[in-house]
Amino acid sequence: MEAAFWDTSALVPLCIRHQPTPFLQQLVRQYSLVVWWATSVEAQSAFARDLRTGTLTAEEHGQAQQRLERLRRRWREVQPSESLRILAEELLQRYPLRAADALQLAAAYTWTLNRPFRRRLISGDRQLLAAAQAMGFRTVPLP
Repeated sequence: MEAAFWDTSALVPLCIRHQPTPFLQQLVRQYSLVVWWATSVEAQSAFARDLRTGTLTAEEHGQAQQRLERLRRRWREVQPSESLRILAEELLQRYPLRAADALQLAAAYTWTLNRPFRRRLISGDRQLLAAAQAMGFRTVPLP
């Protein structure tokens, strides 16, 4: 199975039962998961926000956490490093990214050993996808 870098925006819908699309379900069968070290924190933030706003019930929130844990057992995680932080800071100067997205992209680039060509990055964030494509990734946008 080919590996791909998964942004949190692509993983959260896999954890919330009413959100995964057939396209996203196909992607998870096709590509193994490589994620940034803080992905689980970002996902938990999304779940908590949806719980607070009433988008998720308490039961659905618990189910989302369980699904995230199952995904977590399968994924490879890019760990933080000084070089990754420096790259993320540089990316903020080159592309219109938020801090978390710059860290995601820096993690993806680090995972490719600075050779993103032919590597896939899956995301629902248009700005992140545009920056990733400019860096040489083959991007997979979510509909």
